[in-house]
Amino acid sequence: MSDKSLVDIRNLSVSFPVYGGILSRKVAEVKAVDDISFTIGKSEIVGLVGESGCGKTTVGRALINILKYVAPDVEIGGEIIYHFDGEDIDFTKLSSRQMRKYRSRVQMIFQDPYASLNPRMTVSQIIEEPLKIHTDLSLKEREESVHSLLGKVGLRVDHAGRFPHEFSGGQRQRVGIARALATNPDLIICDEPVSALDVSIQAQVINLMMDIQKEFDVSFLFIAHDLSVVEHISDKIAVMYLGNLVEFGEAGQIYHHPRHPYSRALLSAVPVPDPKQKERERIVLKGDVPTPMNKPSGCSFRTRCPLAEQSCADNIPILETHASDHWVACPIVKNEGVK
Repeated sequence: MSDKSLVDIRNLSVSFPVYGGILSRKVAEVKAVDDISFTIGKSEIVGLVGESGCGKTTVGRALINILKYVAPDVEIGGEIIYHFDGEDIDFTKLSSRQMRKYRSRVQMIFQDPYASLNPRMTVSQIIEEPLKIHTDLSLKEREESVHSLLGKVGLRVDHAGRFPHEFSGGQRQRVGIARALATNPDLIICDEPVSALDVSIQAQVINLMMDIQKEFDVSFLFIAHDLSVVEHISDKIAVMYLGNLVEFGEAGQIYHHPRHPYSRALLSAVPVPDPKQKERERIVLKGDVPTPMNKPSGCSFRTRCPLAEQSCADNIPILETHASDHWVACPIVKNEGVK
């Protein structure tokens, strides 16, 4: 893992307008991401965790700059600065034409391996497509590259002529990984790449991704809701709740010594296959997750937090250093000190 930064996310905010009424005017907005900042280093795997609807996928799509294609009216604030070959490029400021130059540098592995592959294209055509667009390789060179990538992800050369429907979910996800690797990117955004797979297949795909990370020296943003999976693969972990970043730090520190009340609750929900730990404390959060259209004032977690005080309603807490390489957005926990 390198200490050098590949991408700096600074005060990123993403809002989706909500229209209503006879004239379809803007009546509200959904603040999916609310002023978050963190860094992904070169050759580093950063895990991004949180409940469904907390904004994880939106962060991933913002990093690859495809949000405006998904929702043209989306409002994006802050900076997403990549450091490529001595240049500092803010993706939020680039048009679709300007982005073309950098598309090959940032790739994505999607959550659903059944929906993310074109059913009318063979595996060879799917993996070859990025090479056609972003490289000047000859037909023979592209064919050799496709066969090499199939081997890297554990598929056979004779699989190249088959269609996606002929494969299992795990094999389809391997095809998606090969496609993402085709352009030799600097960063791969993995949007819950194993959540749609059987548990027996998840470990195989995760181990494959770890091997690929070492071989290709690529950075990952690994988005998931399972903290145990993220801890296994990540160097650092970022925890999100309702669009806010509540904790960030080294994976081992976050997993074994979580400080934010929400991180503790997430960790307590992780199943442990050990009968001796039956009496492990389970933190059950009260109430429902508030709607992002009407977030609570101050700390968005305060309505469910067991440590909440009256002052929590006044200001949105910022990430503050709690220990070495460990940041927590909770003044109450910070004042408690390290236990």
